[in-house]
Amino acid sequence: MTKPIERPADMVPMTHDGAVAVLTLNFPARRNAYCLQMRTQLRERLEAAMADAEVRVIVLTGAGGHFCAGGDISEMEARTLLENRERWNLVVALIRLIALGPKPVVAAVEGSAMGAGLSIASLADHVVAARDAKFGAAFVKVGLMPDMGALWSLQHRVGRAKAREILGLARVFDGTEAHRIGLANELAEPGGALPQALAVAHDYAALPPVASALLKSALAQGVDSLDAAIRSEVEFQAVAMGSADHAEAVRAFLEKRAPRFEGR
Repeated sequence: MTKPIERPADMVPMTHDGAVAVLTLNFPARRNAYCLQMRTQLRERLEAAMADAEVRVIVLTGAGGHFCAGGDISEMEARTLLENRERWNLVVALIRLIALGPKPVVAAVEGSAMGAGLSIASLADHVVAARDAKFGAAFVKVGLMPDMGALWSLQHRVGRAKAREILGLARVFDGTEAHRIGLANELAEPGGALPQALAVAHDYAALPPVASALLKSALAQGVDSLDAAIRSEVEFQAVAMGSADHAEAVRAFLEKRAPRFEGR
């Protein structure tokens, strides 16, 4: 009889590095397969980090030398159409938290970033990938559609033609190729993705939180046409100009000192 794989009680532990919350996908026995327990806890941790006034940036990483190997196939049992749609309420909430949440999300990718792992990385604002990381989207190979927002996020990162290729042929490629095509923003040496991602996160944390949140929202949902971009600029810039962060930036410039942003 096959011995059951032990599942950690906390599959998404959260630690803090100053104003940066680090969320670690933690199911190393299955290369951090994206199971229901992980999805549920990831939503809880993301909601907590997004709501925490002390947190300005979120870093997503994985335990045991891998980011996320994709969906947990052991959980892919037959369900009714209504049951399947209900399960996607959780997935939709996660997509919106990462893509539309008010705080920047930085992904630190080592090892496998397959399926849902690739999707999560694509949703992040900034991706640091180890040169030898392995990316791929094998959804079609198991008779499924791409999910976790990949239909939207991947084409915004690599362009429509390349996204069609990655999703349609399910080929595996490394971190170097991910950087070349624009999926990864930065390359790191093996084992160095998290420290490099933390450095990027602290750069984000030093910026005005209100402007960062407005910019993220505008880029995610308000720039698909010139008219839409203009409407976003008018709407969001009016908010930014009235923020305490903007007033502090002006005072700091005139007083020749470093600004102290409070996220108001």
